[in-house]
Amino acid sequence: MTASIDTAAPREPETPRVVLITGAARRIGRSLALGFAARGWDVAVHYGASRGEAEEVVAEIAGMGRRAVALHAELSDEAQVAALLPACIEALGRPACIVNNASSFEEDTARNVGYELLLKLTAINLGAPLVLARMLFDATPQAALVDETQRSVVINVLDQKLYNMNPDYLSYTLSKAALQTATIALAQALAPNVRVVGLAPGLTMQSADQTAESFAAAHRVTPLGRASRPEDIVAAALYLADATGVTGTTLVVDGGQHLVPLPRDVMFLTGF
Repeated sequence: MTASIDTAAPREPETPRVVLITGAARRIGRSLALGFAARGWDVAVHYGASRGEAEEVVAEIAGMGRRAVALHAELSDEAQVAALLPACIEALGRPACIVNNASSFEEDTARNVGYELLLKLTAINLGAPLVLARMLFDATPQAALVDETQRSVVINVLDQKLYNMNPDYLSYTLSKAALQTATIALAQALAPNVRVVGLAPGLTMQSADQTAESFAAAHRVTPLGRASRPEDIVAAALYLADATGVTGTTLVVDGGQHLVPLPRDVMFLTGF
């Protein structure tokens, strides 16, 4: 476990809330970390292999006048996942929100699916969110039973394809489908102390093996003429973090991508 924390920025008179975001060093996770900080949250920036980028995010957040810490954990290792929440509490205080953003996305199909990849993705994409939700419940004061301001919230990042199924990336899809079901079950089991909600983006950022032309074409295959943008996901997450009357449901933020049935993943239909 590694941690870096900036304590030079003055605290506001009212103690700010703390959010722990997994996979917060890069891409959507980075946008979420900066977006929460801009709204006044202190941020625990989890990372796996991207230590330098995580420390850059911490520095950016410190420059915004908020506190931040970079925390390392391999999400496939339960012991390392279980150490994240205590490390966050020690550095910043008890988180009021956990955003389970990190996930592993690897290609397989029904014709080559096997235990190794399925179990790996299940551990990262489902197991880690389950452990973090359980630990957040244990850390949430019982006063949350009567005081809504003491409640915590878990935001599970899902995928619009759960509402527009295709057979590509099978193990990934199954792990996200399980997390979607877990969102409902956890919302029932952890209420009223912890709210549990889902956030399902569409195509948001260009992948490493996509061309700019392919990404732009895929983005346009939606009713709104574009899928989700990082700022859309940030706005939705901030809403869910404060939506005290919302639990056990998922907000799909994808420009309507899930309304356009496709037989294959959109990346295959537009080329690379």
